[in-house]
Amino acid sequence: MVHHIVLWNLKEELNDRERKEAAARIREKLMAVREAAEGIISLEVVTEGLPSGNKDLGLISVFESAEALEAYQQHPAHVEAACYIKEVTCDRVCLDY
Repeated sequence: MVHHIVLWNLKEELNDRERKEAAARIREKLMAVREAAEGIISLEVVTEGLPSGNKDLGLISVFESAEALEAYQQHPAHVEAACYIKEVTCDRVCLDY
């Protein structure tokens, strides 16, 4: 089993409406990947963290294997989601274990 955790901040130049729309679109796109890719045990997109945190968004996912994680990352739906995510986020951090 492989855990894949990614955290982002939304770009500062986005206004409140744009931030909400971007977070919702990111969730939608990543949840679509969950439905399309194989080997995913669980996948959660967190868009409303507590004020004590210092990241705006989080992806918490678990895969059957490192190969399943790699297949997810190369899946066309993930590639499309990642392109959009890169447009509206910054300060990405990732932990795989």
